[in-house]
Amino acid sequence: MDIVIYHNPACGTSRNTLALIRNTGAEPQVIEYLQHPPSREVLAGLVARAGLTVREAIRQKDTPYLELGLDDPAIGDAALLDAMLAHPILINRPFVATPLGVRLCRPSEVVLGILPLPQLAPFAKEDGQRVVPHD
Repeated sequence: MDIVIYHNPACGTSRNTLALIRNTGAEPQVIEYLQHPPSREVLAGLVARAGLTVREAIRQKDTPYLELGLDDPAIGDAALLDAMLAHPILINRPFVATPLGVRLCRPSEVVLGILPLPQLAPFAKEDGQRVVPHD
């Protein structure tokens, strides 16, 4: 089964999403996108398949977003993609691709809508919030 997560291990949402995927018994392909950013074509495809605009897929918090002037609404998709590829921290995370679709999994439980297999056990996020209850 092909499940790919564009993961940042320093991000709690990304860690929770990865744990939810693994809670189905599946082992996804984990791409640490800060070290191995996707190609322009892959990134544009992920954004489109997730039903987002490029601007919706860009991360603002704790990034050079403002310093690069990316808040200017006149900046088009091509320039935003260029910035995301030059500074992968600008790619919002985690993107997950499965046979059922692509989602930007914020919050992490968004991934549940595209996982082909059910959750195998109760699950709580790192902060204790229950996502998959006990039976």
